[in-house]
Amino acid sequence: MDQIKIGKFIAWKRKEQNLTQAQLAEKLGITDRAVSKWETGKSLPDASIMLEMCALLGITVNDLLCGEVVSMENYNEQMENSLIEMIKQKERADKKLLTMEIVIGLTSSIFLFAMLAVGIIFMTLEKPIWAFILPVGIGFVQFIICMAFALRIEQVAGYYECRKCGHRYVPSYKAVSLAMHTGRMRYMKCPKCGKKSWQKKVISDINPEI
Repeated sequence: MDQIKIGKFIAWKRKEQNLTQAQLAEKLGITDRAVSKWETGKSLPDASIMLEMCALLGITVNDLLCGEVVSMENYNEQMENSLIEMIKQKERADKKLLTMEIVIGLTSSIFLFAMLAVGIIFMTLEKPIWAFILPVGIGFVQFIICMAFALRIEQVAGYYECRKCGHRYVPSYKAVSLAMHTGRMRYMKCPKCGKKSWQKKVISDINPEI
């Protein structure tokens, strides 16, 4: 998906509607800085306002994602290409998130052990008890916060695949946090078949075997 092309298309259609960046932003309930980022290709409109923005600019979502007005002859093909590209972008983003999860887990664990080591060193030097409690407490607090954030990434990035029926889905945060797990496999109840199984993390929601 060419963000630069999409940005130029947004700017063109905005001007065609005689709207300034500030006016478009006001109608959408966002800042004109966000509109500027779209038009320079630095980001894309959020899905929650995409339909409203397209209506204001007199275009379809498919036109927007293609960065041009799509003719009826090529509409289905262009829409399919846009959807495929969106899926690929989500998969790339999910892979980055899961890599970030590993980095967060390793970094927070190292910091925790470092704080424990500092606390133990202070104990051997016969320092006051708070000299042990403070670094250990800091280590545990940051570890809990980081693990909660990593768990959130684990929940939203990619999908879990049921071993019983093959259904792929995004579970709730509660389901992920309470489930037994080993690595990126979690023992959860499938919302489709209702059976529990060890479900593996996958990036795509499309099962190649189907």
